Amino acid sequence: MSTSFGPTALATPANAVTVARIMVSPLLFAMIDGPQGSWLAAALWTVLCCTDGIDGFLARRQGTTRSGAFLDPLADKVLVLGALFALVAHHVFFWLPVAVIAVRELAISLYRSWAGRRGVTVPARWLAKVKTVCQQFAVFFALLPPAIEQAPWLARGTLWVAVFLTVVTGVQYLLDARSLAVRQVDPVVTSR
Repeated sequence: MSTSFGPTALATPANAVTVARIMVSPLLFAMIDGPQGSWLAAALWTVLCCTDGIDGFLARRQGTTRSGAFLDPLADKVLVLGALFALVAHHVFFWLPVAVIAVRELAISLYRSWAGRRGVTVPARWLAKVKTVCQQFAVFFALLPPAIEQAPWLARGTLWVAVFLTVVTGVQYLLDARSLAVRQVDPVVTSR
């Protein structure tokens, strides 16, 4: 029999996995030490990406929480942006695509926070989940020694695909924000 948690619960197994992902991330960033890649860093990155699915599975099985809805995207952003920044620092990735991704992630996080204060939940779109997976693969290819040594275009190309998806999903969220603002101003639209 599985335990079920209410929406206000904080100490849940899903949140424990998410917090563990955040706490282990500095270890991963320290392991990124050059453009040659690292088997150990690639393995740890894979584990951290897979645990994202585990915390989601636990949350769906035992009940989603507001804290989990905040912590899970935060963990994704900490991991992805931290790894991307480390890869830029070691001259694996060019700064521009990483800057585009970082600005979008910050903007959408601020939008979600703004909407949340108004009682509106902003669920992740399907394409945004694909974007996250694409970002994860870009980092993985940059960390995997054979990929970065023999086919550096694979990591860089995947990163640019992630940038494209990042921009598209960012625009989708902005359109959603505009629609939300119209519904708040126009009571006729709200009643439909």
